[in-house]
Amino acid sequence: MAVLGGCSLAPTYRTPPTAPPPPSYREVGTWKQAEPADAPARGPWWNIFQDPALDALESHVSASNQDLKAALARLEEARAQTRIARAAYFPTVTGNASATRERQSVNSPTYNSLKPGIFNDFQLEADVSYEFDVFGRVRSNVAAARASQQASAADLAVLDLSTHAELATDYFTLRSDDAEAELLDHTVADYERALQLTENLYNGGAAPLSDLEQARAQVATAKTQAADIRLRRAQTEHAIAVLLGEQASTFRIDPAPLPADVTPAPVDPGLPSALLERRPDVAGAERLVAAANARIGVARAAYFPVFSLAAVAGFESTAASNWISAPSRLWSLGPSGVLTLFDAGLHRAQSANAHALYDEQVADYRGTVLTAYQEVEDNLAALRELEKESVSEAAAVAATQSALEQAEYRYKGGIVTYLEVVTEENAALSARLSATDIQMRRMNATVLLVKALGGGWENPLASSTAQPPPQAP
Repeated sequence: MAVLGGCSLAPTYRTPPTAPPPPSYREVGTWKQAEPADAPARGPWWNIFQDPALDALESHVSASNQDLKAALARLEEARAQTRIARAAYFPTVTGNASATRERQSVNSPTYNSLKPGIFNDFQLEADVSYEFDVFGRVRSNVAAARASQQASAADLAVLDLSTHAELATDYFTLRSDDAEAELLDHTVADYERALQLTENLYNGGAAPLSDLEQARAQVATAKTQAADIRLRRAQTEHAIAVLLGEQASTFRIDPAPLPADVTPAPVDPGLPSALLERRPDVAGAERLVAAANARIGVARAAYFPVFSLAAVAGFESTAASNWISAPSRLWSLGPSGVLTLFDAGLHRAQSANAHALYDEQVADYRGTVLTAYQEVEDNLAALRELEKESVSEAAAVAATQSALEQAEYRYKGGIVTYLEVVTEENAALSARLSATDIQMRRMNATVLLVKALGGGWENPLASSTAQPPPQAP
């Protein structure tokens, strides 16, 4: 028993191989990387934006978000399951006490006329049972539960990271909505002044009715856009309230437009090979593979006998007066073994199921790794291209504003109709709204890049001098 107790039928676990990581990120391009002093360690990564309002909101998410509380409860469930599995390492002791009065049937095959037909039976017993983990069934169960617990912890980290990132993107979207609303409010005011000028010209006979109607339509359209922006802002504010675990009806964030000169914080993506150590979803997927590997051992152990030891000790008597006395003692002790001789292919099917589950988790793990690299490359490309877009859009804003000023001068001089002014005003407004949208997308792409990198990063040169990176479990 002692020799066989060291056996385990679970395959020797090794982290499944994936495609070799690339030496560098292809999409880095000319995107400015952070200097070593700029790269924070894992933790409050949102501090890189240097926005006190965002910092204040982020500090409340972990404690207030209901999804995170549910994920924490799931982690506690997984920890309890590990303790349940570990309990099989130890004997099970139960106690039993009973007092019954019985009448034996005269027609019973065990009836004895020399014994009283009505009697008492007092019992006090302690049962001890213990399963010898000869073929590693218990150990495999514990290993599977422990790996599942680690996967649950990784799931909690993934959700925490995703929730903080979602809050940051919602925050920058809200600030962008504030900027667009402010821009549209100024635009409505400008259009109303232009409408007043057109009405004066029309009343004086210097402008046709079509110019007046175009000016009125332009004001109404701008007001519609402003109302739509405020609707979007309200919905974004409500989404932030839910993330913070607060009532949308009472939650409020004061309008504060995103400054036009705000640019994304520089990000150092580090080495691609370090990505797998940062991403909690990759770690969680790998732990699920380990759990599936351990369950193969559980399925294999079902082919072999289950050896156990059972012991009973206590007292039994027909009278309470001598119940707890030496003559009333009883005990039994003995091993047992159980082997399934025929199960109509049940164990074979369970083993096939365990192997298929393992293959599924390996494929999911490799897919998670590929997705991790994809998300980093996507957001690096987004940052690079959006930076170019911001430069060209800034030139478009300047050009459309200059064209609008020229059109207004010509209209006031009676050279062109109001249609040209309307066209240039719409082009200028569209360019400024597009510039604001690009700014928001740049900020959100930075948030998504940090999320894709695992929620924080360390300078690879600094970390390599401190200590070697942890090995995959």
